[in-house]
Amino acid sequence: MEQYKKEFIDFMVECQVLKFGSFTLKSGRQSPFFMNAGAYTTGSQLARLGEYYAKAIHDNFGDDIDVFFGPAYKGIPLAVVTAVAFYNLYGKEVRYCCDRKEDKDHGADKGGLLGYKIKDGDRVVIIEDVTTSGKSIEEVMPKIRAQETVPGGIKIIGEIVSLNRMEKAADTDKSALETITDKYGFPARAIVSMADVIDALYTHGDKSVITDEIKAELDKYYEQYGAKSNS
Repeated sequence: MEQYKKEFIDFMVECQVLKFGSFTLKSGRQSPFFMNAGAYTTGSQLARLGEYYAKAIHDNFGDDIDVFFGPAYKGIPLAVVTAVAFYNLYGKEVRYCCDRKEDKDHGADKGGLLGYKIKDGDRVVIIEDVTTSGKSIEEVMPKIRAQETVPGGIKIIGEIVSLNRMEKAADTDKSALETITDKYGFPARAIVSMADVIDALYTHGDKSVITDEIKAELDKYYEQYGAKSNS
């Protein structure tokens, strides 16, 4: 595992973004872990977060990128801090663009987008915190395609999230990231997966965060909800 991935796992725990215990998810599932990217609140945390996203994007997609697109709401700060970090780390200017939940009907920046207005020829990476169903992609893809003057004019290079939960999405045995790839034709990747987390904090860790008891709960959870494929 790359060093920045190990550091990112410790960072999530340190910031209390990734927690272990018993949590009821929006889907109704009872999960032994929970991730909340809204817990990153300080300048130093956001600076580091942007660096981890930038490194993962560079590893997965290179630097031939024009725009980072962050779906509202949590994707908005993610796109901004990643754009800053990408410039600082790789010297590449990448613009940010986000959608609005409701169109703005006045001013020079009216419309459904915030920041840079994407257009034909742009190469875009979508940035999210985590995905379990791909619903946010369903919402933003029509907004992105609406900016094109020709079909496929905007190239979606891929999507990046913080954590691959490695759970099967609704009505399938595949992970949410794999279903996005299958449906839209672009790779969906994560900075780290739950397999990476378990490896770092349990298999090769001191078992202070993921204890034997929590590991047993994780095993039970994935036996029931684990995706058959975890790309």
